[in-house]
Amino acid sequence: MKIQLFSLAHGRSGDKGDSVNVGVIARKPEYYEILKSELTAERVKNHFGEMVLGEVERFELPNIGALNFLLHNALGGGGTKSLKLDAQGKTFAAALLRMELDLDEAAYPQLKKS
Repeated sequence: MKIQLFSLAHGRSGDKGDSVNVGVIARKPEYYEILKSELTAERVKNHFGEMVLGEVERFELPNIGALNFLLHNALGGGGTKSLKLDAQGKTFAAALLRMELDLDEAAYPQLKKS
């Protein structure tokens, strides 16, 4: 089954220099395990393609049902140096939430309750 990440999570993003910080928070506690399993650093890097030139790091925050991603070398030098439209990374969360996941419905019975 194909599902947009937006159906499973909220997001928030910002910047620190030339890096973007993207928080992905499960809409329901039972969705956190899906996010943890399916939303890898590699998948996030592939989603953004050439927009993220550096490494993508993932941090798990199980106490709040969230994942945090650090996207390095993604802002063309940062807010004061970059000519990019979003030099401060504010729209990266919205872009990530548009990611489509292809999930095995049998592996995630919690989606049937939704």
